[in-house]
Amino acid sequence: MSKITPVNGPTANAGLASRMPSPFSSFSKDLPAGLVVFLVALPLCLGISLASGAPLLSGVIAGIVGGVVVSWLSGSALSVSGPAAGLTAIIVAAIGTLGSFEAVLAATVIAGAIQVGLGVARAGIIGLYFPTSVIRGMLAAIGLILILKQIPHFLGIDTDYFSDLSFLQFDGRNTFSEIGNALENFRPGSALIGLVCLVVLLLWDKVLSKHSKIAQLVPGALVVVVVAILLNVYFGSMVPMLSIRPDHMVNLPRIQSLQDAAQLITSPDWSAFTRPATYTVAFTIAIVASLETLLSVEAVDKLDPHKRTTPTNREMMAQGTGNMISGLLGGLPMTAVIVRSSANINSGGQTRMSAFFHGLLLLVSLLFLGSVLNKIPLSALAAILLVIGYKLTNPALYRTQWKLGWQQFLPFIITITAILFTDLLKGVVLGLVVGIFYILKANYNSAYFLSKPVTPGQDKGPIILRLSQQVSFLNKASIIKVLEELPFNSMVVIDGSDSSFIDYDVLEAIENFRLSAPDRGINLELRDIPQVEAIGH
Repeated sequence: MSKITPVNGPTANAGLASRMPSPFSSFSKDLPAGLVVFLVALPLCLGISLASGAPLLSGVIAGIVGGVVVSWLSGSALSVSGPAAGLTAIIVAAIGTLGSFEAVLAATVIAGAIQVGLGVARAGIIGLYFPTSVIRGMLAAIGLILILKQIPHFLGIDTDYFSDLSFLQFDGRNTFSEIGNALENFRPGSALIGLVCLVVLLLWDKVLSKHSKIAQLVPGALVVVVVAILLNVYFGSMVPMLSIRPDHMVNLPRIQSLQDAAQLITSPDWSAFTRPATYTVAFTIAIVASLETLLSVEAVDKLDPHKRTTPTNREMMAQGTGNMISGLLGGLPMTAVIVRSSANINSGGQTRMSAFFHGLLLLVSLLFLGSVLNKIPLSALAAILLVIGYKLTNPALYRTQWKLGWQQFLPFIITITAILFTDLLKGVVLGLVVGIFYILKANYNSAYFLSKPVTPGQDKGPIILRLSQQVSFLNKASIIKVLEELPFNSMVVIDGSDSSFIDYDVLEAIENFRLSAPDRGINLELRDIPQVEAIGH
């Protein structure tokens, strides 16, 4: 007889691990992907700094730490960490509460320590309880938001900040009124460059990359950036009226030396550690950043072509360490970010090296390439994000969810709608509420099997209520309801012989029924049902 190796044994795990690329085995794919993520992340880092009311460099510092440090501490192969738009409102409020950005840096260091503690306490398991329909809804909503939010930048309008995921903006407009304003006041030069970049990117990804090895090696986003810079240079010399305004170009701080860099770095206000308000802000940052991280890595795992699973507790500790370092260096708080992670996956990233390359490129650009990067029109970067957004909210996803039925489609579509009109966390919470409703509904009648006499109203045998293997407090309502509806003067058997667990709340409900059964003329037999003391008796 041949020896059978269990599928979950060491051999199977070793085989699975051997199919997963190591950090240094996919250099040719990770480097271009890291370049694309860098091009997407740079304006996001700058824009989130502006939206947060923080120094411009603070977002870039957080991006560098997220790429260079967190990518190696994290167990995720494809997630990318950096400053998150979902934290902007918290940072703005924190600066007002604590009085200075330096005090917020102190709170960020504390928040990082709290996250490390949550990881050690194994709180990361919370991420495993997010329903698939809600995660897919979050991805689709972010795709729609990317498309809607990039249209004004694509048209050369909306220069206050680059990427805000909230429906209501700090400038008084909302997502749709901003688009209306952009359509009325668009800049022809930005719109033309954005349109050319979009066409080039689609041709590069859909046509040229399938027929040319060179096109497969060179990322379309890099081509788009080069084309955009050359077009704007041409406009500046030949058609000045089409030239891009400086306020709609990448605006990276100029650093000529390490001394300049040191002067731009903000240090934490150590005196803030003695103020109770600092710890309140730190706790808020830690909880929101942790939730966004868990949502993002769960979504990234679903997008990962290799279907790898991120160890969530390790991710919490990695993010916490990153936030401690970022706060000490003058950077914003960070999370795992789905926009950059999606760009990484869609650009062919295979391992954590792509996230590391993106962080390294942010550092190099800050030190040496500021003059070149400041020539990139934001409309070109908006074109890149439009394509990424479409891939996240592909119409095929909606068709798939619809075919799965209302139990999957309703939480999915409500999550999308709520995120579009509120923000990421509120939308996910509402989606979870709808998902939990369907879970409760599914559990309502799943705790028992009810068999009745052959002829109703005649004594042909007992009514048997057979409990299932697991009976939790979620089943209490349905069991109480069926017990209340049992007819007077009947024979009833409640059988728990198949149950390995019966929640105390259910046992108490059964005990209350046992005590009231004689008054209803019910002859009750309990089989393998532990007795408890009923409240009030």
